[in-house]
Amino acid sequence: MWLFLVGCRFRVTGQNNFIKGETYVVVFNHNALLDVPLSAPFVPGPNKTIAKASFVKVPLFGWFYKKGAVLVNRNNEKSRVKSFEEMKNVLDNGMHMSIYPEGTRNRTKDSLKLFYDGAFKLAVAANKKIIPCIITGTKKLMPVEKTFYLLPGKLTMDFLPPVNAAGLSVSTLKTDVFNIMKTHYEKKLQIVK
Repeated sequence: MWLFLVGCRFRVTGQNNFIKGETYVVVFNHNALLDVPLSAPFVPGPNKTIAKASFVKVPLFGWFYKKGAVLVNRNNEKSRVKSFEEMKNVLDNGMHMSIYPEGTRNRTKDSLKLFYDGAFKLAVAANKKIIPCIITGTKKLMPVEKTFYLLPGKLTMDFLPPVNAAGLSVSTLKTDVFNIMKTHYEKKLQIVK
């Protein structure tokens, strides 16, 4: 409803890649603050995301984050270990775990920033498939260098086929998923041009 009111057209594809009864580690590219509240409602089934613990301090927004996220203080080793266990519990309790492996918003000119290991360690440790998802349009509609700024326009979210983590090292899985997402994202950008 909010997207419609602000003049954003939105299209989601690939939700059929989720098999009912299975839980996945869902990984998204990350270009704008809009990505996180945009992505969670369109993941088929219950899901949680990982978020910086500092987000809890933001009025109203922080309350939602506390309810729908696994919180982590990236500078604290105990917090990182605890959040990893919590993410495994999320998957064990029948929810998907949504992660942004670039870590923070992509402020570079590259289509994707290099990925951190966390999502891929989780998939290997929990023996879960990864569903990559590419979000397009948010970088243009909510430029990272502008505060409280949103243009109307077109947004897309494409859930791609699952990538099986079984038998793969964390490094191989991370590279494979990165290449899949980069290829899809760059194709999407070519279509838009």
